[in-house]
Amino acid sequence: MVVKKKKKTAKVEAVVLDEEKLHRLMASLSVDEGAEDGLRQVAKTLQSCLELTDPVQQIQLVKKVGSQLEALSAEQPDGGLLGSCLHTLALVYTSLQAKNPLRRAIASAFGSVPAWLQEQTVNSLAACLSDFMSAPSLDQYPHNVDTITACLDGFPLGERCINKLLPRVLHFLHTVLREYLQQNSGLAGRHVAQAQLMHSCLAAVKTSMLVVQRSQDALSLALQTPQDEDELEDTLGRLLSCYIHILTDEEFVQSVQSTAGMAVVLLIRSAMGSGDNVASVVCSLLCSSVQGLDAAPRWLMQRCEGLCSSGRPPGVSLYLCHGALAMLSWKGDLPGPQWEQLLLLVPNTLLDLDVSIKESSTAMVVARVLTLWSGAALDCLQGETQLCPPGLQQSLSGGSELQRRLLEHIYSHWEHPLDGVRHQTRSLFRNLLLLHQHTSPSMSDPTKDPYITDLTQNLLGLEWHMRGKYGSLGCLVELYGAGYLLDIQPQLPSHLLGLMGDQTLAPYASDLLERLFVSHKAQLASDAGTAAETEDWMERWHQTWVTPLLHVLCRARLDQTTYILDYFLPKLLRCSPSSLAHMVQALQNMPPCSTSSSGSRGALGALMTCLRAARAQGVIPSSEEGLWGGLVPLSLLQQALIHKHDQVRMDALGLVCESHRSTEVLTSQEMDLIHHFLPHNLNSQSPGIRQQTVSLLKKMLCRVKDSTQLLQKRLVQERDQEQIDKDQHTLRQYKEFLRWLCVSLLEVLIPGASFSKCLMSLHLLGLLGQLFTFSTGPDVFALGEVVTSAHAQNVLYCVASNFLEVKQLASVLIQQLPPSAVGLQVQERMCCVLQAALDLSTSTKPFDSVTAAHLLNLLMHQPDLTQALLHCAKEQDLDFQPSSPPARASERLIVEFNTLAVVQLLLCCLQSEVSKAESSLLQAAASCPLYGRAHCITAVLQHLNTEGLSQTEQWRRLVSDLIAVCYRMSDVVSPVVQSSSPEGLIPMDTNSETSAGLQKILQEIQPRDTNDFFNTTRELDMQQEDDLTQTQATQAQSIDTGGEGYRVTAQMVLVCCWRSMKEVAMLLGQLCQSLPLHYTNDNEHTHTGLITEEQVEGVGLYFRQQLLQSRHRGAFELAYVGFVRLTDMLCRSASRALQQLPAHWLSEVLEEVKSSDPSSKLCATRRSAGIPFYIQALLSSEPKSSSCSLLKMTIRELIALAMPSADRNADDSTVPQVHALNILRALYRDTRLGENIIPFVSDGMQAAMLGFTSPVWAVRNSSTLLFSTLITRIFGVKKGKDEHSKKNRMTGREFFTRFPALYPFLLSQLEEAAATVESDSGKVKLHPSLFLLLLVLSRLYPSPMDGSSSPLGLAPFMPFIMRCSRSAVYRTREMAARALVPFVLVTQVPSTVRSLLQELPVEPGTKVQHNHIHGTLLQVLFLLRSYQTDSHRPLPAGSGMGEALGQRMWLASRQNSCVVTRGAFLDVLVCLCGPKISLLEDSEVSVLRHKAVSILMALELVTSDTPSAAIWPGGTQYLLSLAQVALSASVEIPELWDSSQLTTLQLLQCLLRCPLYEVRELAVDRVLGRLEEEEEGEDRRPQWLDETTLSNLTSLALHETHPLCLAKVLQVLCVLSSSGELLWTDGVKTFSCEEVLLHLLTLAQNSSHSVELHCAALTLVSQLVVQLVNSDPQGASAVACLPHWGALVCSCCGEEQPVEVKLMAAKVLVHCTSTLLTNCHLPLGMPTMVSLWRSVFVLLQDEDQDVRDAASDFISNVPAHLLSADVSGVSVCPPAALASGVELLCRLFAVWGQVAAGAVALTEWLLGEEEGCDAAGADEASSLDEEDFLFEKGNLNLWAEPVQWVKLLHRHLSSLILTQQPGTSGLDQVQRIYTRAQARLLSAQQALRSLPALPQFSCPMEHARLSLQHQRASLCLEVLEKLR
Repeated sequence: MVVKKKKKTAKVEAVVLDEEKLHRLMASLSVDEGAEDGLRQVAKTLQSCLELTDPVQQIQLVKKVGSQLEALSAEQPDGGLLGSCLHTLALVYTSLQAKNPLRRAIASAFGSVPAWLQEQTVNSLAACLSDFMSAPSLDQYPHNVDTITACLDGFPLGERCINKLLPRVLHFLHTVLREYLQQNSGLAGRHVAQAQLMHSCLAAVKTSMLVVQRSQDALSLALQTPQDEDELEDTLGRLLSCYIHILTDEEFVQSVQSTAGMAVVLLIRSAMGSGDNVASVVCSLLCSSVQGLDAAPRWLMQRCEGLCSSGRPPGVSLYLCHGALAMLSWKGDLPGPQWEQLLLLVPNTLLDLDVSIKESSTAMVVARVLTLWSGAALDCLQGETQLCPPGLQQSLSGGSELQRRLLEHIYSHWEHPLDGVRHQTRSLFRNLLLLHQHTSPSMSDPTKDPYITDLTQNLLGLEWHMRGKYGSLGCLVELYGAGYLLDIQPQLPSHLLGLMGDQTLAPYASDLLERLFVSHKAQLASDAGTAAETEDWMERWHQTWVTPLLHVLCRARLDQTTYILDYFLPKLLRCSPSSLAHMVQALQNMPPCSTSSSGSRGALGALMTCLRAARAQGVIPSSEEGLWGGLVPLSLLQQALIHKHDQVRMDALGLVCESHRSTEVLTSQEMDLIHHFLPHNLNSQSPGIRQQTVSLLKKMLCRVKDSTQLLQKRLVQERDQEQIDKDQHTLRQYKEFLRWLCVSLLEVLIPGASFSKCLMSLHLLGLLGQLFTFSTGPDVFALGEVVTSAHAQNVLYCVASNFLEVKQLASVLIQQLPPSAVGLQVQERMCCVLQAALDLSTSTKPFDSVTAAHLLNLLMHQPDLTQALLHCAKEQDLDFQPSSPPARASERLIVEFNTLAVVQLLLCCLQSEVSKAESSLLQAAASCPLYGRAHCITAVLQHLNTEGLSQTEQWRRLVSDLIAVCYRMSDVVSPVVQSSSPEGLIPMDTNSETSAGLQKILQEIQPRDTNDFFNTTRELDMQQEDDLTQTQATQAQSIDTGGEGYRVTAQMVLVCCWRSMKEVAMLLGQLCQSLPLHYTNDNEHTHTGLITEEQVEGVGLYFRQQLLQSRHRGAFELAYVGFVRLTDMLCRSASRALQQLPAHWLSEVLEEVKSSDPSSKLCATRRSAGIPFYIQALLSSEPKSSSCSLLKMTIRELIALAMPSADRNADDSTVPQVHALNILRALYRDTRLGENIIPFVSDGMQAAMLGFTSPVWAVRNSSTLLFSTLITRIFGVKKGKDEHSKKNRMTGREFFTRFPALYPFLLSQLEEAAATVESDSGKVKLHPSLFLLLLVLSRLYPSPMDGSSSPLGLAPFMPFIMRCSRSAVYRTREMAARALVPFVLVTQVPSTVRSLLQELPVEPGTKVQHNHIHGTLLQVLFLLRSYQTDSHRPLPAGSGMGEALGQRMWLASRQNSCVVTRGAFLDVLVCLCGPKISLLEDSEVSVLRHKAVSILMALELVTSDTPSAAIWPGGTQYLLSLAQVALSASVEIPELWDSSQLTTLQLLQCLLRCPLYEVRELAVDRVLGRLEEEEEGEDRRPQWLDETTLSNLTSLALHETHPLCLAKVLQVLCVLSSSGELLWTDGVKTFSCEEVLLHLLTLAQNSSHSVELHCAALTLVSQLVVQLVNSDPQGASAVACLPHWGALVCSCCGEEQPVEVKLMAAKVLVHCTSTLLTNCHLPLGMPTMVSLWRSVFVLLQDEDQDVRDAASDFISNVPAHLLSADVSGVSVCPPAALASGVELLCRLFAVWGQVAAGAVALTEWLLGEEEGCDAAGADEASSLDEEDFLFEKGNLNLWAEPVQWVKLLHRHLSSLILTQQPGTSGLDQVQRIYTRAQARLLSAQQALRSLPALPQFSCPMEHARLSLQHQRASLCLEVLEKLR
């Protein structure tokens, strides 16, 4: 569906003239009555037109005038009257605003005047224009410029008029521009005015260009006429001066400068014609040389000389290039050699600029102009090719120097962060290919064109994460066809599909795929001729594109396939709709549960994906003709809707809901499918899935709405009775369906419902309200009728939820429900809710104040609210007299009065509470923390429309009071948040002002206790505050519930303070941002408002103080939010004084930072606290489109401060440097500054690196933080866990092109650092910046596209990096090796590695430097690894690497005494000999392997002197490297090492018996990996796994002491025992199955300290238990330890267990479902079996989604005869699995003949566990906990819904009891449960009665808990009655 953008329609306004003008015009048009000739009719029509005020009628009359003028004849016209008519029209035309359609109508009327009248018309218009231009005021300039533009816009007479007045017009435009240039210099800091001026300036330059372009002939003529020449030349010269001023003044924005560049070239062309001289002059301007200007006229030459000065900004050349390309004609043959020179000069100028520019916006212009140039070059070649000069042809062909440079530009910009730059580089690449095609037409076959084949190979060899590669390959496909690329790389389709899992690459990969398959299809179709061949080529096409797609859809992980559905599948189906049938057929032929890896969607999911995409594309027929053309059976859809995988469910739902036509009727089958889907899918934990569900159901509801309108329309028009009945039936179905949906959603909103379910239900109910409304009237669906009062109350109680989103949705929904159901208009109810809101606003729990705010906003629309407020105020003895709204007031007026009254009441309360806090902050924190009231005031004001308030005086007073109370609040709490250690409130402040306030608070604490205050609870007794002993006594007692004692913790005080600060900031920000401003502007006109300029400035100063002095992060971060609101308002304010405040404040704070020292008030710790926030807020308010002068000025000053300087070594003077580094860090992190900050990255990087050399720790610390921020800014946020992933890297050229200043800096720093690392002296020297340098350099990598001649090449860095590898510091050597890799091209790796190896000594000697050897080996290792991953091909033959290594084998032997270098050499060997496909030739590898084995057998691992090797430094690492070689030879690829089987087994045995646990762990890990590989492949045991190895493994399992190692051994045994019985031996002793079970059970029980071991042991035990039961189902119950095993499994399912343990338990239970859980013989006995089933249900309700998903797999292992058809053999979602599981268990009770015992067990589940011994004690404990620990949460399961679980149990239990024989259950047990249930019911009822009014708001958690307890007990009693 294509969404068309609505065009903005121009506003029609009536013409408005001043009284005097109007009278004069009316008088001139007055005519005698009676005379009715044509002219008088025109005059009358014009009179009527001027009298009207309706613009549309005026347009109609002007059209009438046009036709009347057209009809006039040249005979007897009344000259005076005709002149008046034309003058009137001309005057109205010039008075109207731009783009007014009335102006267009007048132009049209002028256009229709007869030929004889045209000259007079032009004269009239010219006279009016002259008047306008002669004496305009400054504010009339934009209007007049617009009028001149309008005359040239498709208005021939207007154009004649401009030509007639040409000198006047040009003179006027010069005046305008000159005026603007003067004005601009005085607007610094006034962004709004500056932006308006730039807009006007741009319009003036464009208009002047238009005038010059349209008056070309008149200009040429005038310049050749002596009398006009001087005046015109002078005017043109002055215009040119204005353009040049704009070009060279960097204060102008780019768009104006760029247009001025075009204007300069246009003027030159207009003055000089289009000969060779024009090109010569433009060339001179580009080169900035005066030489070529001689050809220009003298006036032009003089002006242009100013442009050729050496100091002009670099942007001038850029804009002139743009002008030359845009304003000169390049079509066809070029006029002369100077034009050729200019054509070739432009790209070279741009490419030189490209290296020097920093701003991204300029990079954008360069990219655009280069693309423009390539288009112009193509235009030149479009003529006859043989006429193209050979020099030009050679320069433009592929392979030329210019093409090479342009390609380099493309490669360094195709990854640019700006989309526009990337897009332009792709266009440029395409044009370069076209240029090559045009210059070498003989090379039409790409395979024979060496330039194209090289380019293609290079592109395909690049990394796939480089986004530019895709667009370039797309261009090749476009020009040469897909077949060309597919022949070179046949695996391209599947490779690209594999990349679709990456969100950043998916759009690029899908675009390339689309180009490929569309082109491939076209190629195949054109090659095929007959119909028989069509099937054949279609099959080939399917094989190439559809088969790999289906493979990926079925097998890949879901997150990898999401983007295939979004980006790729729709495109494929659009290209070939007929392929759908092929897909459906192929997928239905696959087995339903094919062995798809866990986490993939399988064939069913893939089928849903394809069908969904097809339906959304309109490929499937609509569902009205049966379910989607019978493509898929209904049962499959039902399975998919409750499938285990989220995405499969979403695709199935999408298939049901989405449709190509929004009016397609919803069928009854589709409604049934929604019925099936909804209950199991409302409780989704994943936000993404919730969002998709809501979005899809919204589409379905929109379909219902649109099709309803269609059906209603049809009912009115339809004649056919049968169709009418059918439509009415559909509407009835709709009504039932919507009502069912509404009730289902409302009924889940009960207390205790999970957050996700509430969220989803509220979202969907909101949609129902939005689309259908909850009306109770005669509406077609009348959904309001099903909303009961109970439903509405539950929605209201959702406002008390702890989740903000639930609160917001519930508040919105309440306003949509029928007021009668909600009942807020009932006075008693309203008072109750209002009182609850006021109580909550003083709660010590922060989220309660949010609830209060929502409740108050719900009451705002009630007319009687003021009465309720009065009632509440009386109860609290407040002096409060609100004014009530007048009778029958409008909704808006009611809201205003109510808001005013509520804010007044809250303010009144707040003022008295602030007074209390001023006397005792501790009491305030405990009884009435101030922030709740302030939050409510802010929230209430946010919903008020502040424009046009009626009670302005009252509001002004209120605003003053609010600001005053905010300042008072802030004064009370600021001593805490501005303290040096606010979190602990320890008095260490020396600042006298702050410490005075702190001392006061400490006085409250100190007499009562010592520092225990900070860890224990305080109780304040209000009566005897000063009596120390009394207070201490109270502390030990329980709380006095009478409210006299308060419990206070330091945490409470702190929360009270910083939240109060936050609310003050939000309230002040809200007042400044939303209230109309009261100010007087330049012309003394006063704008009335509610907040004054002085108040706003005061608020600004308050924020300044808070941000610069707060030390608590919470406080200054939140003050920042308020301050951002303020700066936002200042920037857009109409008051000149306020506009200039940000710039003023900024300069002030920078001065303060510059002069700060340790005695300064500015906080130098905590990363400079609020200072960066303050500066950030001021800078981010600057409009992005402006010249960003504040940002540039600030960064320059900060960089200067941040750079180390010689005179700043004293400790005092480092404070400004620390501040500057911290502020810079904040600015580089600020995303709102966007690309504007990029030009300063180089400077920041230099400051950070040089900061590392400072002797002061604070400077080094801040430099570290700045450095890490810059790394993220340059290379992007880390994508994935791999620190060295290529996604966070750049090619060297791209890096140094974007940050050219870093090239010389990094090089010189590296040279300096490398000079210090020589380790021969034996001393360790560490250059401070070395690590940073290597870190940055290791993020770069070479591109195969890198040209060797690039001035920014990476080669100069290599020798220094290589020298760093000699460092005595291990980490430095490693970093140097990593950093070298990027600098060596893939093609140069073999030669570099060989030269490195040749540096190593051939034999041991005394002068051997081991640091040097180690560094060299690390470099070789990293280079080889990189080559392995990048090139995927072996090293070229004759590289000599094998030989060089073979000669230095002594390094791996005992001849080398250093184990570190020995280990590094072994790592290199593993790299070359370890992989199946080696980098070396086979002969070389086998020689190396042979030598390696012989050395291996002589080393420590085999000769068993391992411990001696392990004690050396690096010994463990060496032994692990040794083990790697041994494992490659013995386990991984023994067949390729050609060693004897004896050697292989000996090596493996040595590894498993090695004393070092790391070696054993590695060995077992590799064995495990190899076994898992074998398991996937063939089912035979590998040769190395003989009896001895198995014996070693079982013996290890019995004796291994290291937990991780033992866990791995048990995992290996698990894999081995799954393929058959395992013989457990230990030396000669063999163990029986029971003994092994007992040993492993004990191990599992005692290993809870190690999760891995615990899981491995229990998994193996469970596997053995299953084997035991399978071998002897009857005899298994005799094995004593089985119940013990059952109890252990159950204990692993508890909520408190780690996720890994629960996952393991889920897998164990799923594994034994068919053998144990559903076994009809009850092998483990009834109690154990019931416990295991209980565990399954516990896991299905676990909070962790992975655990639930794993447990839900049990369904697919249940024998089919025990399940209903819709879930048998399918993976289902946990809610569906839970429902089916309980039903299955009830069925199993019958199978086992244990219905009675089963019913009792389920009844106990229904009643639930005992909750604490003593209910009262528990209540008290919980209330204490709530108070003490403000933020600590217990084990909350946000997903489980006990209420739903209880309902499910009750439903199945009731039906189970019906099948039971009466009197068969144990009556004693039933009686015991009955007594317990009665007691529980009674205590719940009592507790519920003791809760306060509206407990759903005041204590929602407690209320929900007691309600559940009550429900459990009452349902249990109901069931027990039946059982008795």
